[in-house]
Amino acid sequence: MTELELEAMIQRAAEAGAKKALRDIGFIEDKELLTDVSELRSLLDSWRTAKRTAGKTIIQALTTIFLAMLMAGAYFNFTDKP
Repeated sequence: MTELELEAMIQRAAEAGAKKALRDIGFIEDKELLTDVSELRSLLDSWRTAKRTAGKTIIQALTTIFLAMLMAGAYFNFTDKP
């Protein structure tokens, strides 16, 4: 068996295995598979963007609160002295 024959056999086996796996979970018969996968990818991308935005917003809010507390502390520290 030559190397090309072995590669072709491995390729056919891989394709057959992938098709069987997709058939087992019901993706082969689904006519709207590409649309579904595209929508899932879009949803995942939106989720990642929302997570990133929420994280930035929380950090920004905590930083603002910290700076406001520093300013309030400085104000009360300097205004209470006679």
